[in-house]
Amino acid sequence: MGTVGISFGSPTAGTGFNVSNTVSQIVANLQNVETPWQNQLTTLEGQDSAISNLGTLLSNLSNDISQFTDFSGVLSTKEGSSSNPDVVALTSSSSSSVAGTHTIVVNSLATTASGYLDNVTNTNDTLTGSVTIQVGSGTAQTVDVGTDNTLSGLAASINNADIGVTASVVTDANGSRLSIVSGTSGATGNLTVTSAITDSSTGKALNYNSIQSGQNSSIVVDGVSVATSSNTVSTVIPGVTFQLLAPSTDTVQVQIVNSTPTVESAMEAFVSDFNAVVSAINTQESNNSSGSAQPLFGSPTLSLLQQQLLSSISGSSSSGYLAPISNASDTLSGTFSIAVGSGSATNFDLSSLSAGNQNLAGLAAAINAANLGVSAAVVTGSTGSSLSIVSQYGQAVTVNSSISDSITGSSLSYTSLGDVNNLAKLGISAQDDGTISLDSATFEQELNSDYSGVTAFFQDANSWGVDFSNTVNNLGTSSVTGTLALALSADSSIESSLNQNISAENQTISAEQTSLTLELTSADEILQAIPQNLDNINELYSAITGYQAPQQ
Repeated sequence: MGTVGISFGSPTAGTGFNVSNTVSQIVANLQNVETPWQNQLTTLEGQDSAISNLGTLLSNLSNDISQFTDFSGVLSTKEGSSSNPDVVALTSSSSSSVAGTHTIVVNSLATTASGYLDNVTNTNDTLTGSVTIQVGSGTAQTVDVGTDNTLSGLAASINNADIGVTASVVTDANGSRLSIVSGTSGATGNLTVTSAITDSSTGKALNYNSIQSGQNSSIVVDGVSVATSSNTVSTVIPGVTFQLLAPSTDTVQVQIVNSTPTVESAMEAFVSDFNAVVSAINTQESNNSSGSAQPLFGSPTLSLLQQQLLSSISGSSSSGYLAPISNASDTLSGTFSIAVGSGSATNFDLSSLSAGNQNLAGLAAAINAANLGVSAAVVTGSTGSSLSIVSQYGQAVTVNSSISDSITGSSLSYTSLGDVNNLAKLGISAQDDGTISLDSATFEQELNSDYSGVTAFFQDANSWGVDFSNTVNNLGTSSVTGTLALALSADSSIESSLNQNISAENQTISAEQTSLTLELTSADEILQAIPQNLDNINELYSAITGYQAPQQ
């Protein structure tokens, strides 16, 4: 801490000194103790900004991978087409639809029952009587002509009765008539109408005239005869909705295919967002434009983030796994065989393993020791423990399991996850700077040749997609236990302590400033009063001694 000098000038000049300036110098000197704290806060705030930015980028990446791991995500999207859209128009295909081709023959369309009462010349003619309406097998309801005893009044009364029909007045060159249309298409909405309405102005009875009855459609889907009450059909082909537009003797083909363009677009977004994260990490490992280190330069959090991401992106998905058992140490019995690529199968007999090794761990060790081009490991999750098999070189793996758990008696069947077991199979390769690139042609070819394998790579148990999703979520800020979330929390704790120190120091300085101002103001007043006091003393001295000081 520096020192502050006070210049009083001549003590008898009566000019005093600048109190405000002197106090300001002293306070500035006291505030220097806060400089290290302020500098540390600035550093931490820079780190927080960088961490938050990385958290946002990881959140984007998490959303991208969830599009692939979600059973209702992009890999479930379907597209459809109709060979004759004038007869059958495909409306939609949901995630529950299955890729394939279906045949449809439209014999007849569904119709909606409708009819009308006889015309009246003047729409304002007075009506009397009632009309009885029955929809399908429902209860017949009678509607009387109300106080508004015109066609429009009768239409309003019918609509207010909530019978399941719509009534309206139609006027043309021949006059006006009451139209009645069923609210339900097909046979269940057929109308039975009895009219006892009379036009009082002319005495004419207004009889009901049926335009068409309600009938179900008649279609044949994949060789099965089907009747539907509506021409919008959504319950015949699972997940597919189509519209019947015209009857035809021709067979219409409806084709449902996987929406590869949607998947390709989602993969491009994933690659772009992954590279955005890596680029942000790389930026933090360098200096800024002024030559100063970036906020997270040398941070262990940054190193962990980089290590986890690069390790995950180069990982492999399980080629398959045995059915899980509740206790990994259970004794197993039976045989197990593995064939890699076009090679011959290698057999493993649990009885040939030494005592204490006839379990999942022992089998995994035996498989790894055989150097077949696969790696075996025991994986434990919420459903229990299972043996995971991973192809090391991207070759197909064929496994036959006749193993059973000797303790529970359950059979340990093998589930294959397909030949897609790493990102290279999808046309994704790592670059020297840690970013990745996508060969769209390779990815599209894999989608077209092994769509189910791609789906398994992202969605099955122990799959790469599920593991990568967990890794990203454990690194980000979306979870309170995420790596970046914990780093922010640690910074926040230090920042809180620093702010408390600064606040306490400011209170001390404020009190010191007040005290100094009072004391120095008093000193200044004393200095300014010295000449007057000297004059008073001289006058007193002269009065006592008669001495007169010489004139200046």
